[in-house]
Amino acid sequence: MIVTEAMILRHIPALSHSKMEDIMKKILLVIDMQNDFIDGALGTPEAVAIVENVKAKIRSYPKEDVFATRDTHTDFYMDTQEGHNLPVPHCIRGTEGWEIRPDVAALIYPDHVIDKPTFCSTQLAKLMEIFERREDDGIEIELIGLCTDICVVSNALYLKATLPETPISCDASCCAGVTPAKHEAALETMRSCQIKITNA
Repeated sequence: MIVTEAMILRHIPALSHSKMEDIMKKILLVIDMQNDFIDGALGTPEAVAIVENVKAKIRSYPKEDVFATRDTHTDFYMDTQEGHNLPVPHCIRGTEGWEIRPDVAALIYPDHVIDKPTFCSTQLAKLMEIFERREDDGIEIELIGLCTDICVVSNALYLKATLPETPISCDASCCAGVTPAKHEAALETMRSCQIKITNA
C-alpha cells in the first residue's frame, strides 16, 4: 500500500492536540517494545532489563511527541523470506506477543503506534519528513527499543538517509540486541553513519 501525505496527516492533530505550531522539536521513537521481543518468542534477559529505562525515557517527553512502531506479521509468516531466515513465528497480529508491553503502551497514544510488516517503517519516515517540513526550527529524533541490531538500526539508518540534516540519536541504555555483541555492533554501525549514541 502506498502511504500518502493525506493518510499520515491524520496523526498530526493527535501529535499536537491543538495547533500545528505547538509540535515539539524533539520526537521520541519507541521501536517494537512488544511482548514477543521482551519475554516472549524472541525475548532476552537484556530486553527485560531495559523496560524500566524505556518507561523513564518515554515519561521524559511530552506524550504527544512519542511515537512507536509495532512489528506486525500474519499467520503466513513462515512462508515469507523473513520466516525462512528466522523460523520463529512472532508478533502475529492479534496475539499477545504482538502487543506492546502493557505498561509501555499505557504511556503512548494508541494512534501514535505504527504497524510495520518488516524491519523498517517507511511510513514512520514519511511522518518525520512532514514534521521536519512543518517545524520552523526543524526536529530532532531519538530512537529507543528493540532489537538494536535489527529494527532499531534499520529505522535509524533509513531515517538518516531520508533526513540527512536532522539530528538523530539512539539511547543505548534503552535498547537491547539479539545478543550483547550484536547490540554493540549495531551501535558502532550507527556511530559510523553519524547517528549519536548516548548512554553507551
